Amino acid sequence: MTGKNRKGIGFYPLYGATYLMAMLPFRVLYILSDVLYIVVYYLVGYRRKIVRKNLLRSFPRKKEEEILQIEKKFYRHLCDYFVETVKTLRISEKEIRKRMVFKNPEIVNRLTKDGNTCLLSLGHYGNWEWVPSIALYLLPGVEPGQVYKTLKSKAFDELFLKIRSRFNPLSIEMKTAYRTIIRKRNECQAMVIGFLTDQRPRKHNNEYWATFLNQDTLLQTGMERIARQLGLAVVYLDIKKVERGHYVGNFSVITADASAEEEFTVTEKYTRKLEETILNDPAYYLWSHNKWSRSKKQEA
Repeated sequence: MTGKNRKGIGFYPLYGATYLMAMLPFRVLYILSDVLYIVVYYLVGYRRKIVRKNLLRSFPRKKEEEILQIEKKFYRHLCDYFVETVKTLRISEKEIRKRMVFKNPEIVNRLTKDGNTCLLSLGHYGNWEWVPSIALYLLPGVEPGQVYKTLKSKAFDELFLKIRSRFNPLSIEMKTAYRTIIRKRNECQAMVIGFLTDQRPRKHNNEYWATFLNQDTLLQTGMERIARQLGLAVVYLDIKKVERGHYVGNFSVITADASAEEEFTVTEKYTRKLEETILNDPAYYLWSHNKWSRSKKQEA
């Protein structure tokens, strides 16, 4: 196999090991997560400087003990996220319905019932890898999709695409999102397409600055641009971790027609909603992302 279809070096042993691990029951996986937490947090110290810096800047009024408590809780959740993501390869529809509950899917179904496409905005909060199970709640004929950013490692990129295909969503590379949505619209295909909109923009992109978690933050506006140009509805997904391995998602409409909104309004509304989600329980956000590496002062 050559070119686009060639798997990355090491994909098959990586996939084989992941698949075997996914066969383990949750109770065993969470024991592994507890062990992994000790290794990642205490022995390796994976990105601890970045996590601590992000927490201190986001919550300058919190005491050191509170920051430390959030930090440790975050690392425990990060290890849970890892084993839960692995388990996705073998999880049943019945099991995922119990563990990733969408409280009000009728909001999304109302927006797509006439063959329309709806964009679903969310952040790296809770377990975003289980969100594609929304496919189990959609109206017949509505196709789920997810926009993703290609990983540097070909083997890991292929593995995550395999995991994310568990509930048959269409995986759309970020650079092709607009063209893909246009093509699907021309085919009269209704879709619900998920965007993880809190990723750091590429270096050459100077998009939109906002105050997010007490810091000047450069935000991606790609989802908004697509929604405004095509007149699409945008919905926010608020995720709560109610207990270990159990999440609840609630939808709220940001706009029924983004073409009627002023520039950056959709991005600003999304940012405020994500911020509220994080402030309700900060530990479940992905603090290990170096999201604030670009300074507004330096960019200016």
